[in-house]
Amino acid sequence: MFSRVAKRASGHNLATLSMKDAALIVQNKGGGHGEIGYHLAKQLSSKGLAVTLLQDAAAKMDKPPFNDYELLKSKHGVEVLACKLEDPADIKDKLAGKAFSHVFDNFAKDKATAETVAGLATAGWDVKSYAYVSSGGMYKSGAAQPMTEDAATKETGQREVEQFLAAAGLPWTSFRPQYIYGPFTNKRDYLDWFFNRIVRDRPCPLPGNGEQLLSISHVEDVARMMAGVVGKEAAASGQVFNCGTDSYVTYRALCELVGETVGKKPKIVTYNPKDFDLPKGFFPFRDETFCVSPDKAKAVLGWSKSHWIEKELDWYYDAYKTAGLDRKALTFETDDLILAKVGSPA
Repeated sequence: MFSRVAKRASGHNLATLSMKDAALIVQNKGGGHGEIGYHLAKQLSSKGLAVTLLQDAAAKMDKPPFNDYELLKSKHGVEVLACKLEDPADIKDKLAGKAFSHVFDNFAKDKATAETVAGLATAGWDVKSYAYVSSGGMYKSGAAQPMTEDAATKETGQREVEQFLAAAGLPWTSFRPQYIYGPFTNKRDYLDWFFNRIVRDRPCPLPGNGEQLLSISHVEDVARMMAGVVGKEAAASGQVFNCGTDSYVTYRALCELVGETVGKKPKIVTYNPKDFDLPKGFFPFRDETFCVSPDKAKAVLGWSKSHWIEKELDWYYDAYKTAGLDRKALTFETDDLILAKVGSPA
């Protein structure tokens, strides 16, 4: 299937945007995908689409990226509408009289939360593309690495949305992001975990041997891949794309890179997670290699990355210090539990 899709995409002429082309972004209240809407709005605006961002009213609007929405309005002409996204009536009220050629759903977590916007698109909008921000976390452990889109998946709410959109007859596309970092980030855990320890001369307890590969992607690359459906709607229709970089890095190498950035040698300790009863979230990534291949998006959408993690840590560290995170009081109970058994590095 992939080879046929790639062949069709290579011969597909870019569509010309019409005066009526408009994009709707349905944006969640935050979390791992919290910053996508902000960056996606900028990408779509730069492509000439009129952009409406339907923002979950439950978001903390004084926090990034939501507190920068005024810039989206003034510089990029984005219309931002606050909406109770759990309330179908409020969605219909906010979108009354509007129609969109492109939809990007960064909110739905199951069929029930996808039905309202999808129903509007099916009933009255001349939709060219209906993109869904799914999750790379649905892949089952044990798949060949890096994972391709045909890898086995768990039965998750996001997978349910993908199946629902396919059955609804919409020109749907699904993007499965993995770990995301970048400016105006809503979830800092992925990189802060390393900075928090190395800045404070704390050991970094890495599960396994620390050589597991990681795919951590810049949000601008993620948003640009999603915006890549514009002009390639036919090629993207009915397709699933892994949404992540192919610049993989190991946990140990990331420790070293952060150490170089802050000017300190990281103290690395490894351990077997099965030897402990550890709480959820004890480490920001899985304890095994779990990374995706973006080759399909490169072939079909013509996507390529613009960011490499090793070139991004200087500005990230500056932002970390500006936020006062290098001076914030932190506790490391789980680390201490691990270190008490495996010992600290000399």
